[in-house]
Formats: sequence, structure tokens, C-alpha cells
Amino acid sequence: MHPLMITAAAHPGWQDHDGPGWWAVFPITFGLLWMAMIGFVAFQLVKRRRRGGWRFPQAAAAGGSANATRPEDLLAERFARGEVDEDEFHSRMSALRAERE
Repeated sequence: MHPLMITAAAHPGWQDHDGPGWWAVFPITFGLLWMAMIGFVAFQLVKRRRRGGWRFPQAAAAGGSANATRPEDLLAERFARGEVDEDEFHSRMSALRAERE
């Protein structure tokens, strides 16, 4: 017989024959921790998807898209919505371009 099997037969318990002790608490706690972290990430992903995607807070508050961060893009969106007429759009766009140069 193998010496390890003889030792296991002679000493069937753990920690001076008191049973398994606290060793099972650590893997269970570690598994619960991982499940909680994965559940939290899944919850955040579902919550973000229900709110309408991955928009930046400033753009979401303004009602614009996340890509409209440049003043030219914001002016173009306002023109597309009809908030600004064509003359005002061209004058403001030329002022923005002159300011940038």
C-alpha cells in the first residue's frame, strides 16, 4: 500500500481528529465574493442599457449626443433642429472658425 494511503487511514480527521475545521469557509467566501462582483457588473450593464447606452453625463443632460462636444457640432445640431436659421448659422460658424484660428 502507498504510504500516503496508510497515513490517511491512520489519521482520518483533520487538525487532531476534530473534523475539517474552518477550511471550507474561505473557498465559499471567495466564491460568493466573485459572484457578487460579477452580479454587480451585470447589474450596471443592464442599468446602462436601459438608460439608453453609454452617453456622457454632460451630453445626456443637454439632450445631445456624446459626439457633439465641439461648438461647431452643437451649432450644426441646432441648425438641423430648426432652432437657428441659415443666416445665423453661417454667421456663427464663421465666428467660431475665426475664433479658432
